[in-house]
Amino acid sequence: MLLDTASLYFRAYFGVPESVRAPDGTPVNAVRGLLDFIARLVRDHRPDTLVACMDADWRPQWRVDLIPTYKTHRVAEESTGSEQVPDTLNPQVPVIEAALDAIGIAQVGVAGYEADDVIGTLTARASGPVDIVTGDRDLYQLVSDVRGVRVLYPVKGVGSLRIVDEAVLREQYGVDGPGYADLALLRGDPSDGLPGVPGIGEKTAAKLLAAHGDLSGIMTAVDDPSAKLSPTQRRRLAEAREYVSAASKVVRVAEDVPLPPLDATLPESPRHPAALQDLDTRWNLGGPLQRLLAALRG
Repeated sequence: MLLDTASLYFRAYFGVPESVRAPDGTPVNAVRGLLDFIARLVRDHRPDTLVACMDADWRPQWRVDLIPTYKTHRVAEESTGSEQVPDTLNPQVPVIEAALDAIGIAQVGVAGYEADDVIGTLTARASGPVDIVTGDRDLYQLVSDVRGVRVLYPVKGVGSLRIVDEAVLREQYGVDGPGYADLALLRGDPSDGLPGVPGIGEKTAAKLLAAHGDLSGIMTAVDDPSAKLSPTQRRRLAEAREYVSAASKVVRVAEDVPLPPLDATLPESPRHPAALQDLDTRWNLGGPLQRLLAALRG
């Protein structure tokens, strides 16, 4: 089980009232919500291994170099390049990391890469089925029935999950996992600052992919006079050739991230009991921490 950790603590932050606070008055709603969500995931799905994947770089420069608009609207200040995050969420992130470390849940983030890339690499290396827990549809591209890769997508807050497999993707979007990346590229994705190909919406993109197989097949068809493309589609795709080439590298998650060694087995007892006690005392996390430890013990 691979957690898109930032995606989940954002959801926890907005799903748990901010009135949930530490003794000093600091909000801990994201921390408590995330810990309880992980406990539920472990209890309901019993993964053999669990990794909390982190955003060491939420907007890697190599992606910005290819598509300058990549996540631009989410930048808080151009001078710092930091991500726009609610003021009362930012201080909770180190507490989340400290809690996961004290319990012994593996965390991994790699400079120059997003959590999505870490997830893509771990998925590519997996020898068995993988459940990816994320509120980010970008990771639908990793779904594969053959490899047993599913996405568990929180539908409302973090309390209800939708299991996304290839059948769901084909029903909703008309594509398989890899086809979802091509679909997103063609239609555009405002949440990531991807403009898409003008005039190519989701339904048209799905029809083009069905007709030509994949993005490469579509672009090959642009140069084939006998291929079934309307004159307008052919012109728009030809004009967008540079964007398509750059965006294909941006949209697809990396599968070759240089990961550090990690032990992803579920801990049976806390790694740092004293730190766990300090977290309970300072941040009022006793309940969520004990529920997560109980779930890990089975």
